[in-house]
Parts: sequence; structure tokens; C-alpha cells
Amino acid sequence: MEHGTGLLTTIAVALGVALLFGFVAARLRLPPLVGYLLAGVAIGPFTPGFIGDTQVAAELAEVGVILLMFGVGVHFSIRDLLAVRRIAVPAALAQIGIATALATGVAVAVGWSVEAGIVLGIALAISSTVVLVRTLVERSELDSPAGRVAVGWLVVEDVFTVAAIVVLPTLTSFRDVAAHPEVGLATLGVVATSVAKVLLLAAAVYAGGTRAVPWLLAEVAKTGSRELFTLSVLGIALGIAVGASTLLGIPLALGAFLAGAAIAESELGHRAATEALPFRDAFAVLFFVSVGMLLDPGVLTAAPLALAVLVAFILVGKSIPTFATMLLYGYPIRAALTLAAGRAQIGEFSFILARLGEELGILTPLAHQLVLAAAIVSIALNPLLFRLVPPLEERLARSARMGALARRRAGDLGRLPEQAADGDRRGHAIICGLGQVGALIADVVDRRNFPYVAIELDRRLVERRRKAGDRRVLYGDAADRVLLARAGIATASLVIVAIPDPPTTRRIVDQARAMHPGIDIVARTHSESEWRYLRAGRVSEAVLGERELAIEMAGHALRRFGVSALEIVAITQGLRRR
Repeated sequence: MEHGTGLLTTIAVALGVALLFGFVAARLRLPPLVGYLLAGVAIGPFTPGFIGDTQVAAELAEVGVILLMFGVGVHFSIRDLLAVRRIAVPAALAQIGIATALATGVAVAVGWSVEAGIVLGIALAISSTVVLVRTLVERSELDSPAGRVAVGWLVVEDVFTVAAIVVLPTLTSFRDVAAHPEVGLATLGVVATSVAKVLLLAAAVYAGGTRAVPWLLAEVAKTGSRELFTLSVLGIALGIAVGASTLLGIPLALGAFLAGAAIAESELGHRAATEALPFRDAFAVLFFVSVGMLLDPGVLTAAPLALAVLVAFILVGKSIPTFATMLLYGYPIRAALTLAAGRAQIGEFSFILARLGEELGILTPLAHQLVLAAAIVSIALNPLLFRLVPPLEERLARSARMGALARRRAGDLGRLPEQAADGDRRGHAIICGLGQVGALIADVVDRRNFPYVAIELDRRLVERRRKAGDRRVLYGDAADRVLLARAGIATASLVIVAIPDPPTTRRIVDQARAMHPGIDIVARTHSESEWRYLRAGRVSEAVLGERELAIEMAGHALRRFGVSALEIVAITQGLRRR
């Protein structure tokens, strides 16, 4: 039954249904985003029951877009991009180009326009920043090699998408270029003007971001009022976005992105991002609900073959090239599989492009519906792909061909120099992983002049240490039998597994035990179940990170309460024996 709806009713119903569907999705181990989209379908005009006000939802979605892009701008880091520029920039641009070319070819073959193929290709090529970043955070892989590349890759895609949003309105003007060349020249003039406006706005925002914005935020922060600080952040975000759109005709999304980038330049940028986070998340939910309201479930039966093709392109056509690219650039199998699985979905910016394409008459309503449906299906299937990563990694890691390929890519970094090999492979320690934990252990061992050989998956880290004169570092997978042999597992006295990933830790432990049954092994973990698994005769010592943190903090608390040092030692030792 249809009801009259207004702003408050639409917000209340949208958030309530989103909460219900998001909770169900989370219990089913699906991204809550799937629940938000399905909540929109449930209250949309294409399904029976309550019908939300689509006009109000669209306006709320505009605020959601602004805050989403503002969040992207706040977390935009030139430093992160430069760190992985050799792979992120060319790989992201190449994949967008290839996807656009393929989509354009298919679109023309089925009778669509070239412009429709271009918009469709870009929409399918870019991945959801929200989905991928949240997944990496949940899996504690945001700071892993795959996570760092993913962030850089997403930054390139986001910047490219923003540029596409700016240029897209002028794309339709090229239709009559062959018959009317003057149209093409006029269109090029419009594009040049748009680019000039963007550069002018970027320069103005950057100048303000390095001077006016930090000053304003600092002055507001001095008042000690959290509400005023939050208000100032939202005012800057919305003000720049709406002002740029009104005065220069620049899309709201671009203005919001630049506003976030300006605030990121401030020393209070992290606090600004934290204060705006609840508002961004709330309006992001409304954005995804509004997108779901636009989806007609009838597309599932109206064009099932076309939908299947789009979903297959997203799941397979994006993941396989990503996996191959990561291997080509020398990244380990797990990093390649993780990023390939993470990019096998489309999301928020695909929605924006598809909707803009329909508004401009480039995409048909059916094409828009297909993009929305393909996004929901790909996001729902994405967790399943991540569950396939460990078994696929194990199978590929045991492949002699893949191992030989990895060692060939490693080159000299996968071998110890002769002088290091002669001096460090007798009664030494093998340190697997040189992250924060492994590097600290290596420094402690080195200061006592004990021999060690380290194996690290991050090629940049290995190159950096080699250039600094450390000749005892190998690049590659520490579970590789050949690499462990090169590290001298047969004559080593200790293996230290400082890698936090459970499947990789298990493979390293199993391989080290097989090659040297009596060797002393110590491994780290963050999981209680994994800690018990390792302690069941598989390693000499398993260190549970959270437990050690609790013991150290409890020791500090006891010292504060005047407990003697000897009693604290007895208590902490008792805790470790539990």
C-alpha cells in the first residue's frame, strides 16, 4: 500500500530497513553494503509495500556522494601513490583502457553507441573503494604488499573517475563530428575550458588548504568545542563542493574530493576525518539505499544473459589480469590473489557514472539497470572469492612451475651473496618476514652479533635493505623449499616466523619441519584458535600478540599499584603458562 512520504519519513524508513537488511547480510557473512542496496530495492517503486520518496532519496544521495568523495580526498595520499606508482599507475590505467575498449567493441556489436561502450567500460573497470578497503581492514591486510598496491590502484581509479565525471557531459557532443567538424572543435573548447576550471579550482583549494583551512581548523579547535569543529569540517566540505558547482559548473563529487584533499593538508586532517566519519557513513548508507531504490528486480528476468556476461567480466575479466599483473611486477602469489579477489567487484563510482550516463542519454535505462544489478551481484559474491584465496595460494605455491617462475623473477634478490652465504649459514636464525616485528627481532639479533638470514615478501623492502648494505636478506616466499634451502635450513638452529598471516605461517612451519624436523621454531599469531593449533607440537613457542599486549599492560598497572618487580614477574609468567 502506498503512503505519502517526506524527508523525515524517508530517512527513518531508509535507515531502519537498511539496519535490518545490513544486519542480516552481516550475519550471512556478506558485506553490509549488500544489505543497504537490497533495502533500497525493498522500499523502491518497483516492489510492493511501502514506497519511499525517490526525489528526497536522490537529494540525500547527493549529500552521500559529497561525503563519500570528501572521505576519499581526506585519505588521498600522494606519498602512498608514489610508493607503488610503478605498478598502480600503469596497471590501473591499462586495465581501464582495455576494459573500455572491450566494452565499446561489444556495445557497437549489439547496436549500442560508442559513448555507451565507453561509459560502460569505465563503470565496469573501476572497483568499489568502500568494499575493498573495508575488506582489507577486516582481514588485517591493509598494510600488506597487496594492501599498499590496492590503495594506490584505488587512488588512480578515483582520480580517473573524477576526470571522467568532468568530461562525460561533453562526450555526447562528439557524435556529429564527422558531419560537422566545427562541433568537434567547439567540444574540444568546452573540454579545455572544463579542464582549466578544474585546474583553477585545484590551485585555489590547494592554496587554501595549506593556509586558510589549517588556520581555520586550528582556531576552531582552540575553542574546545567538538560540535563547532565538526560543523567547520562539514561546512568546508559542503561549501567547497556546492560553491565549485555553482560558480564553475564543476561536479559536486570533484569539489568534495578537492575539499577533502585540502583538509588533509592540515595537521588536524586526521581529526577532521574522524569527526566527519559518522556523518559520512550515515549518508553513505542513504546513498546506497537510494541506489537500490533505482533497481528494478525485473532486469534479472528481462536480460539474464546480458547480466551474466557483465558479472563474468567483473569476476573473471578483472581478477585474472590483476593477478597476472601483480605476478609480472614480482609480487608474491598471496598478494596477487588478494588484490585480484578484492578488485572483482564494482560499486559507488560505477553507480555515479551509470546514473550520469543515463541522465545524459548515453546509456539506456536497461543498461543502467544492468550495471546496478551487476554491482549488487559482484559485491555479494566478493567474500566467496576471498575464501578461495588460501586454497588457491596453497595449490599454486606447491606448483613447481610457479615456484620456478617466482625464483626467476626474484633474480639476485632470491640468492645470498657468497660472502653472506659463507658466514651466516651455520647455527643461524632464519627470520621469516621483516615487517615491524621481524625487523625489530633482526636488529636485536644483529646487535648481539648473532648470525641470521631473513626472508621477506616485500621486494621494495628487500631492495632497500640490500642497498643499505644488509647482505643477509632474501626476497620471496619463506615457505618455498628452494628458498629455505638457500637460507641454510639444514644447518640453522632457529626459525622465527614473524608473519601475521595464519595460512602462510602454517605452510612455513610445515615446510621447515619437513626439511629440518628437530629445528626450534617460534611463530606469532593474533588468533586464539591458531595459537592453540601451533602449540600442539608444531612449534617450540607460539606468541599470541594480544595476550602479550595484555600481560605487558597488566605488568605496568601492577607496578603503578606498588607491586614488587619479583611478584610481577611471577604473575606474568603464570599468565604466559595458561
